[in-house]
Amino acid sequence: MGPNTGGYPEAMRIGAHVRNDTRPLETAERLGIDVMQMFVSDPQSWKKPEPHPQLAEIRDSPIDVVVHSAYVINVASLNNRLRMPSRKAVEQQADAAAELGAFGLVVHGGHLRAGEDLDAGIDNWRKLFTRQEDKGGFAVPILIENTAGGEGSIARRLDAIARLWDAVGDQGAGFCLDTCHAWAGGEDLMGIVERVLAITGRIDLVHLNNSRDEFDSARDRHANLASGTIDPDLLADVAKAAGAPIILETPAEGLADDVAYLEEALA
Repeated sequence: MGPNTGGYPEAMRIGAHVRNDTRPLETAERLGIDVMQMFVSDPQSWKKPEPHPQLAEIRDSPIDVVVHSAYVINVASLNNRLRMPSRKAVEQQADAAAELGAFGLVVHGGHLRAGEDLDAGIDNWRKLFTRQEDKGGFAVPILIENTAGGEGSIARRLDAIARLWDAVGDQGAGFCLDTCHAWAGGEDLMGIVERVLAITGRIDLVHLNNSRDEFDSARDRHANLASGTIDPDLLADVAKAAGAPIILETPAEGLADDVAYLEEALA
């Protein structure tokens, strides 16, 4: 499965983040999805991933897999006590993703503290890849995700993402576009795919989420497709234009309806 570099596939692959971490295939099959996103460890922990109890079944399933890294990871940090374990965790979770047959590991862009230099954080991203070269690279592609957070965020605005891509774009980095994060980060979703492609040359994955909060709120609170502040038809247009696998990270109570809406909208 390749990224969208400007072309459009014949059929979209619709998926969701599966929260049943021990038996994710059952949830994926119940939802009738083509691709599932999962964690390989506690997302709030530094604990090294253990082999998944359904490893063989997941690897052999026709359902594609992508792994989301732990939330504690902050590759960009200028704090050694956070950056160093973050690098190790990315390597370990990429290895675990490869064991599952995943096509990538999603990692948030990260953030800096007030007053810290954005370029120094971007350089830490560059070092993540260059230091891994001596080990033969990462076991799966690293898909950098745009974020919604405050002014210290590395990947909130497209101008900052452009600076980041100047540093890592030639090192095999992939890109994950999150619609809630873009909206909350102050980026207009009209034409967002074209603007991202002009910067990164690729979109490997879309996190298609509505937002509970208003435009440019800097608040990362996902909503189901029909119940947030973003027009759901606009979200469907983003999915069509991106031409990449779609992961819904929307609230569980409306997730099945979100899958059904997308299947109809993208048919």
